Amino acid sequence: MVLSQPTAQPFAQPPAPDASAADRMIFGRILAVAAGDPMRTMTQALALTKAELSELAARHAPQFADAVAALADQTGFGEDAIEEADLRAFLVEHGAGGTDEERWLSAILARRSLEPNHLWQDMGFHGRDELNTLFRRHFPALVAMNAADMKWKKFFYRQLCEREGLMLCKSPNCEVCDDVEVCFGEEAGDPLSTLSRLARGG
Repeated sequence: MVLSQPTAQPFAQPPAPDASAADRMIFGRILAVAAGDPMRTMTQALALTKAELSELAARHAPQFADAVAALADQTGFGEDAIEEADLRAFLVEHGAGGTDEERWLSAILARRSLEPNHLWQDMGFHGRDELNTLFRRHFPALVAMNAADMKWKKFFYRQLCEREGLMLCKSPNCEVCDDVEVCFGEEAGDPLSTLSRLARGG
């Protein structure tokens, strides 16, 4: 008797229902900031394919399903920056359970970390506490590693440099460094969505 092979599933199982509210907030904010990007498509802004964005929206942000469906059919999402692939791999390695959500967020975080603002702003969040919700939910190992609450971009690149054996910091430890405020200072400001709306006079 010949046994039929199981049909391959393109995506892993979605997270448990008790995480739905947090993920609706997380992915809703992210898709909103990408949809409002005047220079890039959503695929380029988030480093995900149209198929991935469609699945993401179906699971967590159906209000963006039409915007994703209207995207041109393409698989490319822009070229990686030099460090982007390494950061994406680092994030995947520290995901909580190997879900699609963690893989998507690894790509998104790596791409959005290239932007010039605070990471919470470039991710579309309303404050750093929402960004920390993302990390606690999907990357708790990184929260433990960043126990001193270093700014997330600084933390990422410090980790990558240490892996390569590079000296990122000019002092042997943070307690004697002149740049403590740069790495650990307050991350205040308005969400980019608010600033964009004000700029348009809305």
